[in-house]
Amino acid sequence: MQRRDLLQKLLTVGSAAALSPKLLAAPAVSEGRVQWRMASSFPKSLDTIYGAGEMLANRVSLLTDGKFQIRVFAGNELVPALQVFDSVQNGTVECGHSASYYYVGKNKAFAFDTCLPFGLTARQQTAWYQRGGGRQLIQEFLRPYGVISFAGGNTGAQMGGWYRQPVRSLAELKGLKIRIPGIGGEIMSRIGALPQTIGGADIYPALERGAIDAAEWVGPYDDEKMGFYKVAKYYYFPGWWEAGPQLSFFVNAQAFLKLPRSWQIAFEVAASEAATLMLASYDAQNPQALIRLINQHQVRLMSFPEDMMKAAQKTAFDFYEEQAASNPAFAKLYRSWKPFRRMEGGWFNLAETSLENFMYKNASR
Repeated sequence: MQRRDLLQKLLTVGSAAALSPKLLAAPAVSEGRVQWRMASSFPKSLDTIYGAGEMLANRVSLLTDGKFQIRVFAGNELVPALQVFDSVQNGTVECGHSASYYYVGKNKAFAFDTCLPFGLTARQQTAWYQRGGGRQLIQEFLRPYGVISFAGGNTGAQMGGWYRQPVRSLAELKGLKIRIPGIGGEIMSRIGALPQTIGGADIYPALERGAIDAAEWVGPYDDEKMGFYKVAKYYYFPGWWEAGPQLSFFVNAQAFLKLPRSWQIAFEVAASEAATLMLASYDAQNPQALIRLINQHQVRLMSFPEDMMKAAQKTAFDFYEEQAASNPAFAKLYRSWKPFRRMEGGWFNLAETSLENFMYKNASR
C-alpha cells in the first residue's frame, strides 16, 4: 500500500485507536525517540488553557517511558498566536493547541470544531463530537489541510466580556469596537458593533488606551488574571457566542503517521484527559474568581439587554442558513449539528434545566 493511501485512510477515521495495527505501524521510530514541538495560541499566564498542552506533553512522556517528548511553546513564542493551525498544516510544528474558530477566515465551517453562537453547551458539544458523528465530519473537513483534530478542552459557557461603559439597549451597541473572534464577531457586526480581532496579549493595552470599547475573553478565572477589571468595570453575561467552546489539539497528519500505534493512542488518551480536566478546573475556579471580582475589585455584573439577545439569536440563525445555502462544507456539518442541537435542547430542558432552576431558587434548602 502506498504511503499516500495510508495517509488518506488515516484522515478519514475519527479515532487513532480505531485503526488497525497494520495500518498504523511505523517501526522507523518505534525503538527510538521522538521530540515534537507544540505551538499554543495561549499565554503561559493562563494556566488552565495553556496548562492543558503541558499536561498532554507530560502524560505522553509518561505513557511512552520518556521516548516521545513534546515541548510546548506559548502564543507568539514560536509562531504567532493566531497562526497555530497554519504552522501545523505546513509542518513548522508537529502539533498545536488552539481554537478552530480562530480560522473561520479560511472557511466558516471551522467554527463547528469549537462552537457557534447560541449553540451547544460544553456537554452537548462533547456529545455531538464524540458520539453524534461530529468528530468524523470534522476529520473529513480537515483532510485537505493535512491536519487531524483532537478535542483539546472546553471552558464551559463563557462570559460576555468587559465594557468601558454600560450598554443598556441594542441601539447603544452600535458603533462600539469590541474584541471578539470568529462567527461571534460576524454576528456582532450584523447587529451594529465593530468587531476587532486581537490576540490575547494585546487586549489589555487596547482597552486601556481606548483603542477598543469592550473585549470578551473567557470567564472570571482567566479574566481576573488578565486584569481587565482595572480598565473596564462592566462585566457582561451571558457569552451567547460561546455556550461551550471546545479547544483543539491539531496534529500534522504526516507526523502522526510516523508514530508507532501505541504512541498515537498515548497522544489521544493524554488529549482526552487534558480536555476533561480543563472543564473541571474552570467549573471549580470560576465561581471563586467571580466573587473576588465583585467583592474585591468592585466589578459591576451586567446582563445583556433582551433586545440585543433576541436580535443576535435571529441574526445568528439567519447567518447559518445563508452559509448552508452557499458553503457545501458548512452545510454538511450544519445538517448534523442543527437537529442534534434541537434534540439536546429538548432533553436538557426537561431533565436538567428544570431541576437546576428549582435547586438554584431554593439554594438554602
